[in-house]
Amino acid sequence: MFNNSQKSKGDNKAMLPSSTINIIGTGTTIQGDIVCEGDIRIDGQVTGLVSTKAKIVVGPEGEISGDLVCQSADILGKVTGIIKVEDLLFLKGNALVKGDVYTAHFEMEPTAKFNGRCYMDEQAPADHQKHGKTVLQEAE
Repeated sequence: MFNNSQKSKGDNKAMLPSSTINIIGTGTTIQGDIVCEGDIRIDGQVTGLVSTKAKIVVGPEGEISGDLVCQSADILGKVTGIIKVEDLLFLKGNALVKGDVYTAHFEMEPTAKFNGRCYMDEQAPADHQKHGKTVLQEAE
C-alpha cells in the first residue's frame, strides 16, 4: 500500500497532497499561535493567533480566544478577538463574535451574534489606529 520501491528517494513531493487541510478536533485545546498555508477547521479550543493564506472554518463547538487572519472564513462557533479577512467573512448558525472585523465582504445569518465594529474599507487595522492618533494630535 505504501510501497516506495518505484519512487526514487528525491521524489518525495509526488506523495504530498496538492492542498493541505488542517483539523483541530473536538476536545483538543491549543495554547499558542497557529500559522499554516492551507485551510484549517477548528472544532476544539484555541487561545492565540490563527493565521492562514486560505480559509478558516470554526465549527459549532469551536472556540477561539485570539485573532484570526485569513483569505476567507466561515464561523459557526465562538471567536473573541480581531478578525481580519481578505475576502468573505460568513457568520453562520449560532456563531458568536466579540471583537472588531476587517473584511471586504461580510455575511451574517439572523441567528448569529456580532458584538464589535466592522471595517470594510481597504485600510489595515494598524492604519486605522495611526489615522485616529494623527487626527487627535492635529486637533490639539
